Amino acid sequence: MASNLMWANRFLISTACFMLLSIALAVCSYSKNKVQKSKHMYSYLALGDSYTIGEQVSSNENFPHQAVELLKQNKLDVGDPVIIATTGWTTDELAASIREHNISETFSFVSLLIGVNNQYRGRTVENYREEFEQLLNKSIAFADGKPNRVFVLSTPDWGVTPFAEGRDRAAIAHEIDAYNAAEKEITLAHKCHYIEITESTRQNGQNAAYLAGDGLHPSGKEYAVWAEKLAGTIEGELKK
Repeated sequence: MASNLMWANRFLISTACFMLLSIALAVCSYSKNKVQKSKHMYSYLALGDSYTIGEQVSSNENFPHQAVELLKQNKLDVGDPVIIATTGWTTDELAASIREHNISETFSFVSLLIGVNNQYRGRTVENYREEFEQLLNKSIAFADGKPNRVFVLSTPDWGVTPFAEGRDRAAIAHEIDAYNAAEKEITLAHKCHYIEITESTRQNGQNAAYLAGDGLHPSGKEYAVWAEKLAGTIEGELKK
């Protein structure tokens, strides 16, 4: 009788331990799944030149970082932007750097802003069209083949800034318009997003609050205008 009671007690203890272990494992599994889900976030690749890195402003003031912060405020889990951009780059120089980086991964979305240095160096619109389209195709590939996840920003008009004093501002504006017309046509033909920011740079190009210290590049305040447009368009796509 005592033997049977001892065996029963051991059985009950073993059963209770097994149940507790099962519950613990289930909780761990649930917690692990929650952690894995929380680790999922959207990734962002920003391609461009000085306007993308934010020449003369802190990194958190450039438009890619400001756009990410706006997306986060709207409950979208987005990682810090991966930026491939350098002041002075033309389309072919950006393409060369992309090849050097040898990027193998894809991204949730990609932004592309390039062309002002082509215009500044006097390159033709025909040359720009060819090289921009190659970059756009590369951007689509980086966006996992999804053109609706590629966001092209128009080329700003530097000719209105104090830096352009003494230059032919009308000619610069005309050339920028020609670049943007080509850029928009190619972008829409590939079913990517085209975001117009040129008019903002023209409206604010003489306002010191919207300019960096060099009198040429935008300040964080101008980049905020671009970031709001970009983030709004990205959010619309991500929430479809």
